[in-house]
Amino acid sequence: MRPQAEPKKVSNGSFVKKDRGVRYRECRKNHAANIGGYAVDGCREFMASGEEGTSAALKCAACNCHRNFHKREVESDDWPCDYSSDSATRK
Repeated sequence: MRPQAEPKKVSNGSFVKKDRGVRYRECRKNHAANIGGYAVDGCREFMASGEEGTSAALKCAACNCHRNFHKREVESDDWPCDYSSDSATRK
């Protein structure tokens, strides 16, 4: 099961966001940038090279790139906030 964060209120107060997890997908590193071309290696998803909390955990075992080169996806749920304003009921 993925760790779940506590619900958060967005600054405008209209939604509560709940993050479910972060996944790193395909590698987007352009390996041919130094010769003026465009080529990606085809790595489909980030796989950590080492244990969580080590520097090796930020390196992909499949393509040997840093995790920042991979597309980041955040799974979240947006729920309407259910509190009402007291100013509307006061006169």
